[in-house]
Amino acid sequence: MRLGITGHRGLPRESERLIRTALNFTVQQYSPETLMGISCIADGPDAWFAESVLDHGGHIEVVVPASGYRDGLPAWHHATYDRLLRQAREVHSTGLSASDAHAHMAGSEILVGLADRLVAVWDGKPARGHGGTADVVEYANRNGVPVDVVWPDGAARDG
Repeated sequence: MRLGITGHRGLPRESERLIRTALNFTVQQYSPETLMGISCIADGPDAWFAESVLDHGGHIEVVVPASGYRDGLPAWHHATYDRLLRQAREVHSTGLSASDAHAHMAGSEILVGLADRLVAVWDGKPARGHGGTADVVEYANRNGVPVDVVWPDGAARDG
């Protein structure tokens, strides 16, 4: 099973705990022998999902939206990003250099194209900018990729 991930970044600490638990539950529904998680490994749900897949015994593939992507992530996340990137079975790239909304959506489109299902850590609200979680969910729906929304009771996008 090839599971992709999309989700909101910058979530409050209490939401992180709830979402990590829900992601672990979701991942554990699949056999580790055949589980491939596909992620852009940004801080937040992307990285939490990739870690959960690896902890469960599955493997990951990484999509890099732009050559400048890592530099646009928080400095405190760089070590996690680097570690997960090293653990990837395969790395896919858009070929773009600027880490902007266009590149992020292009990366998400590649991710959706590689996935059998998409896990969306999503509050159900419209995207706050082009390439946001809602846009990725809409793209998956248009392309026939089933979406599993993970938004546990008590989760909030803003703290």
